[in-house]
Amino acid sequence: MTIPVAWLQLTQQRVRFVATLAGIAFVVILIFMQFGFQDALYSSATQLHQKFKGDLFLISSQYNALTSQQSFPRSRLYQALAFNGVESVNPVYVQFAKLKNPYTGEKNPIYVIGFDPAAPAFNLPSVNKLLPLIQLPDTVLFDGASRPEYGPIAQDFSAGKDIKVEVFSYNAPIGYKVKIGGLFPLGPSFGVDGHLIMSHSTLLRTFLDRNASYIDIGLINLEENVDREKVLANLKANLPKDIRVLTREDYIKLEKDYWSLRTPIGFVFGLMTVMGLVVGTVFVYQILYSNISTSLVAFATLKAMGFKHKYLLKVVFQQALLLAVLSFIPGLIVTFGLYDIAKDATKLPIIMTWDKGTLVLLSVTSMCLVSGFLAVQKLKSADPADIF
Repeated sequence: MTIPVAWLQLTQQRVRFVATLAGIAFVVILIFMQFGFQDALYSSATQLHQKFKGDLFLISSQYNALTSQQSFPRSRLYQALAFNGVESVNPVYVQFAKLKNPYTGEKNPIYVIGFDPAAPAFNLPSVNKLLPLIQLPDTVLFDGASRPEYGPIAQDFSAGKDIKVEVFSYNAPIGYKVKIGGLFPLGPSFGVDGHLIMSHSTLLRTFLDRNASYIDIGLINLEENVDREKVLANLKANLPKDIRVLTREDYIKLEKDYWSLRTPIGFVFGLMTVMGLVVGTVFVYQILYSNISTSLVAFATLKAMGFKHKYLLKVVFQQALLLAVLSFIPGLIVTFGLYDIAKDATKLPIIMTWDKGTLVLLSVTSMCLVSGFLAVQKLKSADPADIF
């Protein structure tokens, strides 16, 4: 077996080679972190959409995102119940409030979800098994995976303590006391730090400014073996235009589009990813260009020996691929540790997936190949006459 020329050239100066791999590995880590936070943004922002128990969803025509409250008449949901193929409907109330930390007195925003506990609104066993508890007046479920700003509520509840908290409407000077009846693990998102689940009756007592006849989300459950698209088209054609009817896929896409296209954070994540790739491309280009420049006489000698220009291009692109693969491996290993740190610090679902790893590997490989394409222009000046 012969050792490839590309490998010999890269490792000729070992310290420089290691420094090169470290530089590209840093770019790999940067891209991984951008993709990780971006994926956490979308997955956390749509976690409720994915877990709502429904086949179709009714929302206001003015709806922007789940965190921007847009109510519509509850009668629209019951109108949908009259259509063929619709088995049941379930109104859901959502609202931002402030939860008073029972240990420090500090008030922090929290997202409140209210519905009829006799009709489960989530495909979450951890929530559904606790629904009998919130049938009791002024009893709520607390998101045990919430950010720590609310205090050690989950820890004290798990230790057997009775926990009562005050929930404040944004415009109300006086809060409403509720009892923590159970915990469920949902976790925060970029727009929400924690969640409370309560019955719709407790919600209406907590927020006196809420009108029971106006809801925020309508869950529509269809009959078995019914044509979903046919029912969807029928609802869209006949229901008033102040509401929208969506499939789960469209509902999730609507939320993702809001965060990616209509908020600064979506733009920033995309820009930082592009900048990371551009910086990496320039860095790898400089390395390959420098290697070609210092080995120009060697390349000219190979030409004089009869090697075609195509062979020299092959050497450069082999170097680009070697740099991509060898820098990806340490970058991936370091990223696993950084993901764990970021997940513990932010409580966001920052996790490594095969799709994410493949995407980063392809991105870095493309970056190195583009750098190789730009650097090979220097090979044109490798003239055999230069060695004489």
